[in-house]
Amino acid sequence: MTYQHPTMWVSIDCLVFGYDVSEENLKLLLFQRKVEPFAGQWSLIGGFVNENEDLLAGAQRVLKTFTGLDGVFLEQLSTFGKASRDPGGRVVSVLYWSLIKLDSIQKEVVNSHGAGWFDLEQLPELVMDHLDMTQLGMEQLRRNATTTPIGFELLPEKFTLPQLLRLYEGIYGKSIDDRNFRKKILATDVLVRLDEKDKSSSKKGAYKYMFDERKYHELKQRGYHLDFSIK
Repeated sequence: MTYQHPTMWVSIDCLVFGYDVSEENLKLLLFQRKVEPFAGQWSLIGGFVNENEDLLAGAQRVLKTFTGLDGVFLEQLSTFGKASRDPGGRVVSVLYWSLIKLDSIQKEVVNSHGAGWFDLEQLPELVMDHLDMTQLGMEQLRRNATTTPIGFELLPEKFTLPQLLRLYEGIYGKSIDDRNFRKKILATDVLVRLDEKDKSSSKKGAYKYMFDERKYHELKQRGYHLDFSIK
């Protein structure tokens, strides 16, 4: 039996956040569209799903094709299906998202494919509903930061509390009370303080920490609630 129905396309959009360890800020992966509609304008990484292709496989293919990134963990976040969202036709988009540690190799690979990483505070105008997608991803990221530990996959193996604080501030997009942050993050027992200090920013220096990997993954499975005071 063949279904008789007006043509509708399914596309994939990949919302990829990258935490730049060297710059200590959160970035978004974008590319400049080469075809109409919206040629020359900035958008999330996207493309159509092939007829015999699973959605996740399509998302992985699209991301690799347009950025060169391979093996990135992607999670389905939402579906955008407003009838008038795409002037090119009736297109339903399935949104996948990810948060990765951004290094120099990833920057070079992405740049060679014509895509780029943008600071969240300096995003260009995005096509269609891609700003709504980005805001939805940020809301999800902030929920995750409140209920599960974040940082094991994003920070160096050894890091300071100021570095961890800046990661959380990048996610929340606001300043967090330093004293309250230290008190609550240390109370989780997920950090192990080392007998090493980072003296790059002050003579006194800041103690380095590592994540207790067992405790980290235990809390990630069980969850918790961290309510930081936002300035």
